[in-house]
Amino acid sequence: MDSGAEASEGSSVKRLLYRIKNTYRYYLDYVTPYMIQRWIGTYVLFALFLARILLTEGWYIVCYTWAIYLLNMFLQFLTPKFDPSLEQEYENESIEEGTSKMDENDEEFKPFIRRLPEFRFWFKSTVATLIALFCSFFSIFDIPVFWPILVLYFIILFVLTMRRQIQHMLKYKYVPFDIGKTTYKNHK
Repeated sequence: MDSGAEASEGSSVKRLLYRIKNTYRYYLDYVTPYMIQRWIGTYVLFALFLARILLTEGWYIVCYTWAIYLLNMFLQFLTPKFDPSLEQEYENESIEEGTSKMDENDEEFKPFIRRLPEFRFWFKSTVATLIALFCSFFSIFDIPVFWPILVLYFIILFVLTMRRQIQHMLKYKYVPFDIGKTTYKNHK
């Protein structure tokens, strides 16, 4: 009789977890098309977290870690899924071996596919901000540091990585942003 009770408790826990998972997935699917509203909500979380850091004058290590993580995700967002520098090296090797079938003038259209899609970028940014905000309520994470050094180091890191990313974009001629849908004039 005890094994039957344990089995029913185990199945009820499984049903509850399944229900929670489906509800979670439902709300993620529901908010997917609302890109602007999602990002506005995330920016509000950003503002709350930064206001907490500035008003309490603490948790600079948490803020610095959060900023580095967001910078890393932003770079993944800007980077193509298939790195053109690696493809170019592969094409050069195949030309040397005589197995290349494309001419230098052949430039096929390759759409820009991000290494980190926009939805995943938003989701990870939001979760990271919630975790950082949560950590800012515990004094164990409030490690005393001289915060201007962290800010200076982050600015230098940001400038250097963005410069390298922009040079990569210019060298391999890709644009990670959709400016808008191309419209054609009516030829009448």
